Amino acid sequence: MHTRFSPAARVPPIALIVLAFVLAGCGNLGGLLGGQPTPEPIILIATATPAPVSQATATLTVAPSPTSAPSGDATATPAPPTAEPPTPTPAPQKILARVKERGYLICGTNADLPGFGFYDSVRQTWSGFDVDFCRAVAAAIFGDATKVEFVALVTGPGPNNRFDAVREGRVDVLFRNTTWTLGRNISGLAFGPTTFHDGQTFMVRARDRITKLEDLEGKVICVAKGTTSEQNLNDDFAARGITFTARVLDGEDELYPAYDEGECDAVTSDSSQLAAKRQQLKNPADHIILGDRISREPLGPVIARDDNQWLDVISWTVFATIYAEELRVDQRNVDRLRTSTTDPRIKRLLGLEGNFGEGLGLPNDFAYQIIKQVGNYGDIYNRNLGPNTVINLDRGPNKVWNLGAGGVLASPPFR
Repeated sequence: MHTRFSPAARVPPIALIVLAFVLAGCGNLGGLLGGQPTPEPIILIATATPAPVSQATATLTVAPSPTSAPSGDATATPAPPTAEPPTPTPAPQKILARVKERGYLICGTNADLPGFGFYDSVRQTWSGFDVDFCRAVAAAIFGDATKVEFVALVTGPGPNNRFDAVREGRVDVLFRNTTWTLGRNISGLAFGPTTFHDGQTFMVRARDRITKLEDLEGKVICVAKGTTSEQNLNDDFAARGITFTARVLDGEDELYPAYDEGECDAVTSDSSQLAAKRQQLKNPADHIILGDRISREPLGPVIARDDNQWLDVISWTVFATIYAEELRVDQRNVDRLRTSTTDPRIKRLLGLEGNFGEGLGLPNDFAYQIIKQVGNYGDIYNRNLGPNTVINLDRGPNKVWNLGAGGVLASPPFR
């Protein structure tokens, strides 16, 4: 409130003194002395408005307050704010929410590695060990293993590079015989549990009588550019003092045809890849895979960094397949056990007790859906790589810890 005095008014001196103290108590002494009144602070009240992440806003309420008036004007109107309140930047949408909103999973994988990731263009079907883990994630999220779109990715440069696709969000997850390394982990990538324990070795022609690493002295070796195989080859042979000539090629599409055409004496990669690719050579029986290993290659799923919820979803999808095999729950008996088991571990695994799925942002029966529709780890392995397949790859360390000598697979308990 502003008070004005008429020059003609006659006020006793004592009244002026009293009035001055009254107005001073009101905090507006400046007006009495003929100056401009001191404005009170403008109070801004920010009120959060709940909204979906993509539509988050903040409502800004400006409380009216006294505003200094021009000299000689007793009826000043408060001035409106001159600037729009800042608009908050929405937080990035989490991957699980994005997948649910879309209605299906986008999974990067291999299209040309039988047993692991292979696209049959005639039947228009995808198959393989890694492909089945993509389906397991879809089963966990949607209760439907078919709700997945596969994207063929490569190790070489170009628009379909596997790591670029993950970092740029063009795929939700990568299951493509990819080695977990420190360098990759600190370059914007996160890795889930190891799904396949492998090691690097060499494929050679039987007629060349190469049986050990030292026999590769002075040979030409084909290797894929920019892979762990290239670095392992250089590091290990330097340590052993073995000299060789590297024939470095951009990717698998060039690597194995070059070897098959005789451009190199040996080709090196993970033993599982060599076993699968041997089946695609002109005469598979003419080639052998050496027993020596020059590295350990933990292969598993890859996602973009800094999304812990999504990492949990991928990790516990893998763990569900391993834990199911530990408890001897598989595709054949899961429905029976679901209705008859008294084992509290199996009950928790299948979502009959506890709310573990809900804690992940999934249905509580997510593990049941994985096992029912895709299988436990053994079901997945045997279907794609086991003794009844052309690859017939020994499980070696890829057995659950309690069911076979040398098995290293293990899952944290569902409790």
